Amino acid sequence: MSTIFDRIIKGELPADIVYRDELVTAFRDIHPLAPTHILIVPNKTIPTVNDLGAEDEATAGRMLLVAAKIAAQEGIAESGYRLIINCNHDGGQEVYHLHLHLLGGRRMGRMVMPA
Repeated sequence: MSTIFDRIIKGELPADIVYRDELVTAFRDIHPLAPTHILIVPNKTIPTVNDLGAEDEATAGRMLLVAAKIAAQEGIAESGYRLIINCNHDGGQEVYHLHLHLLGGRRMGRMVMPA
């Protein structure tokens, strides 16, 4: 089943793409939760972190390296930023295409609120 991210990667839906290479695509979130909120997704459909295989090691690593590169380009590398990958329902995943959230431009606060 095609996801909204598949359609963005294929150019079927508009997006503010900030980075693209043979392994990953990065674009601004349409509902940002911080001044900088960019999603970094593999070009290959991988539903969740649980679905990563050994053959995806380069893609998973590229996602992190691209996050650092974009953070520097966005001017938030020195002040700091947060990287989030949600996995499955209880982890808060909404789109079942692996994606890394890059958030910054303000202090992020606590990572998880106490129960």
